[in-house]
Amino acid sequence: MVDFSKIIDFFESSNIPKNMLNRGQLVLNQFLNPIKILFEQRSVPNDPWTDEQIEFLLQTLSNMDTDKDNNTARVGEREARIASKLHLRTSAGFCHGVGRSGFLTAPQPKAPGGSIMYELSNYLARNILRNFGLPNIKDAIVVPLCTGMSLSLTLGALNSDGVKYNLNLKRTVIVPQIDHNSLLKSINLVGFKPKIINGKIFGDAVRIPIEDIKSNLDEDCFAIISITSFFPPREPDNLKEISKFAEENDLVHVIINAYGVQSPEWMKLIRSAIDAGRVDAIIQSTDKNFLTPVGGAVIASPIEENIKKISQTYAGRASATPVVNFLISMLSLGINGYQKLIEEQQQNRKTLERKLKEVAEKINERILDIYNPVAIALSLSNLKEEKLYALGGALYNLRVTGPRVYNPKEKSFGTCCSNYPTPYIVMNAAIGAKEKDIISAVERFERAYKQIVQ
Repeated sequence: MVDFSKIIDFFESSNIPKNMLNRGQLVLNQFLNPIKILFEQRSVPNDPWTDEQIEFLLQTLSNMDTDKDNNTARVGEREARIASKLHLRTSAGFCHGVGRSGFLTAPQPKAPGGSIMYELSNYLARNILRNFGLPNIKDAIVVPLCTGMSLSLTLGALNSDGVKYNLNLKRTVIVPQIDHNSLLKSINLVGFKPKIINGKIFGDAVRIPIEDIKSNLDEDCFAIISITSFFPPREPDNLKEISKFAEENDLVHVIINAYGVQSPEWMKLIRSAIDAGRVDAIIQSTDKNFLTPVGGAVIASPIEENIKKISQTYAGRASATPVVNFLISMLSLGINGYQKLIEEQQQNRKTLERKLKEVAEKINERILDIYNPVAIALSLSNLKEEKLYALGGALYNLRVTGPRVYNPKEKSFGTCCSNYPTPYIVMNAAIGAKEKDIISAVERFERAYKQIVQ
């Protein structure tokens, strides 16, 4: 077997000069050394890898899987047979997926390379969260599921003891009002009943008072959901008090941190909640936080056993593609690259607020006073109802994606309360956006506003 770190040993008697061989070995070792460090330390590298290094790692690991063995007699029903070589590209070669039926993190006999890849990815998931705000988590797992489906998996796993021991299962989940269909569907999907605690208006902001949460506890409640990141006017929940409440009442507590990893402020809320009381799991999207294609999430916990339960609750073998996408992002960015993205996000948030304030002064509107490290809401009190509808269309035609326009006379879903009085537009300065995107979006908003009021 060839040891690439000593490849020049095979050419000692060749006509190639020694100094040339040494130089070539130096360059090759420089290419290979990050891979060696990854295997040794199992943590996100400080500096980004090149695409060539990532491809080399993925190809090397995927070539360990049995579907690459030309001498194998494959007679099973699931043998990673593929119709096109394009499948190899879209899966990075990991056609067997990860895990075994009923155990997501179990080694896969037909996919030793895929098993290594998945184990590395989970180490990196824990490491990136510890580095960026949650040093008090014990374990983390990458799942090929969206945030909502990850919540279904988590609730099912953490309420499984009743099924195991034939107990009367509690079915109710306390939900501080979260106007997001995917999360509500995820609770219903696993046969649980959401008990929604309505939001209340405090100035411009919408919050769910802890007193209202406590007063809605009943004997059928087994879990409570809390959130960090959401759209204005909804502010993050009082995670610290909710975690104390969960601990006092033996409630499973799951934090939805959908796009919160990018914000040191939101991560600080979670860290304090873990220290103060009970937190069973924290769920975050891979695409919103780590710039991957849609389809993955990272579930973390300060309780190692909870991650094992969640892994063992997954039904079937899992696609490797969302896991590979997360691994690619971690190696492409590194700790330093991700830190730079967070700093850019914070600067872009300031730029967005400054630019929107300038426009607000011109059109006699104001920035709503709502705590949110990523998004900003601007009042639209001077626009008539039909103009509010037209504004969204005008922005779309000007090729601005992402803003949300709220009309109080239409359905209030999205405000997390009833009768929110102020029409508004929400714009985000999320991780990965560029300053030119922020500036261009605000300029086009001003142009669209002028178009519809003329």
